[in-house]
Order: sequence, then structure tokens, then C-alpha cells
Amino acid sequence: MALQIYITGKFYDKEDAKISVYDHGLLYGDGVFEGMRSYSGKVFRLKEHLDRLYESARAICLEIPMSKADMEKATYETLQKNSLVDAYIRLIVTRGAGSLGLDPNKTSDPQVIIIADSISLYPAEFYDKGLKIITASTIRNHPAALSPRIKSLNYLNNIMAKIEGLQAGCIEALMLNHKGEVAECTGDNIFIVKSGVLMTPPKDAGILEGITRNAILDLAKELGIIAFEQTMTRHDLFVADECFLTGSAAEVIPVVTIDGRPVGGGAVGPVTRQLLDAFKKLVHSK
Repeated sequence: MALQIYITGKFYDKEDAKISVYDHGLLYGDGVFEGMRSYSGKVFRLKEHLDRLYESARAICLEIPMSKADMEKATYETLQKNSLVDAYIRLIVTRGAGSLGLDPNKTSDPQVIIIADSISLYPAEFYDKGLKIITASTIRNHPAALSPRIKSLNYLNNIMAKIEGLQAGCIEALMLNHKGEVAECTGDNIFIVKSGVLMTPPKDAGILEGITRNAILDLAKELGIIAFEQTMTRHDLFVADECFLTGSAAEVIPVVTIDGRPVGGGAVGPVTRQLLDAFKKLVHSK
């Protein structure tokens, strides 16, 4: 059976799932999206994802043509149509078709697209042995140009940093902000552990406030691990005892080398393993 894609109220076979070439989501990256995971048929923190999707849309003056309740219903219907219980889900809202000019007032019919599929972002070995990452020269977009809290369809900034990482033999790369401070990786938030204390860059460091990031902060509190947001530089990463990344697709993945330097002892640390195990229990208990 072909994968079924939801597009604005109807389902289409993957090969027949199409939008207009005049859609401003394609022409200009004018739209917003969310990436989510479902475990045992339950979408993890769906409310938080939908809140962020609708806030991103509001921030770019894009009106989503359906309610949150209908979006939730369509999300679960897409899972059921594809007989998926453990899956990755992509919600996309485009500006709609218009002219070849930039004017969003000349667009119409915003498109809501929901894709549910299986995903394995990183090989299993990296969850056991950890990732190697490098710092990209491509920085995060300046927050005065576009708020990093908007999860827009324009990811070229992140893609260029991703290319730098791949060219260096790494499948993820760290991005700094315009001040030279640690922000996040190309698709994941970053955490470090120093002397048993968990730290992650604050929202004003130019990050996307990740749903999984917040889940880890909640878990740390439950486990009695001291955790807080902290402005960081590369120096803080180089002298950290542990490091890991978080994201909906990546979940929780350790980092053991940064810019050729081992993190701590160069192996996955105990706090990282504790949080990784706690996160697995959390998502599978739901």
C-alpha cells in the first residue's frame, strides 16, 4: 500500500501528493512546519507542537485554515491511514499559490500537509558510542532578521552548516550566534554536563526552543539533576564532562568529540545515559 499523504482535507498516494509550483512555500520557503514523533500510536507532546506551529504561523502573518482540534484529528487520521504507531510526523503549512512576486497578499489557499513515515535519523551505534561534531563557520540567522523561534520552511542557513559538517566527516554541526556564543546544532538543541550540573543555551541565544529540550529539562528536575539555561562559548563545550543533543527526530543522542577534542573521557557519560534512559521510559510509558 502506498504511503498516504494528507493535503488540505484529502489523502493522496505519495506519488500523487502535489502542490502548485506557484506555492510560496516552494518559491520562497514561505511557511512553517513541525516535526513530531509518535510512540505506540500517541504523538509525543502534540499540544506543545501545535502551539508552536500556530505561534510560528501567527508570527509570519499566516493564517492556518483549520483549528488546532482539527489539526490534531487530521494528524491521528494520517497515522491510522498509514497503519503507523511508532512514526515521525511532519506538519507543513505553506502560504499557498500566488504570483512570482513576493507579495503574500497575492497568494491564496494555504496548504496543510501531513506526512507520517518511519525514520531513523542516526545509526543505532551513535546512540551507544556518541557523535563527533564540528563547529560550522555558518552562524545562526541574526534574531533581528528573523526570530529563531519561528520554525519556518526556509532552512538554508542550517543546511549550509550541515554541509560543512558532512564535508568534515560529521553528520551534525554546531552553530554559533552572531555574538559567537553557542546556539544549537543544525537540527538539534545542545546540552553539556559539568561537575554533575546540566546546562543548555537560553532562548535568547538564537535557538529554537525545542520540545524535546524542554522535556529533558523537566526530566532533570524530576531526577534531582541541577539544570539551568546558561550562555555558553565553545570553551564551555571543550571543558565539559559530557555533551548530548536533543530533537524530535534525534531524541537524545550523545556527543563525544567536538572539533577534534574529546568531551570528558571521550565516551558517553553517566548523566547523559541517565537522561537518555529516562526519556525512553517517558515516551514509551505514554
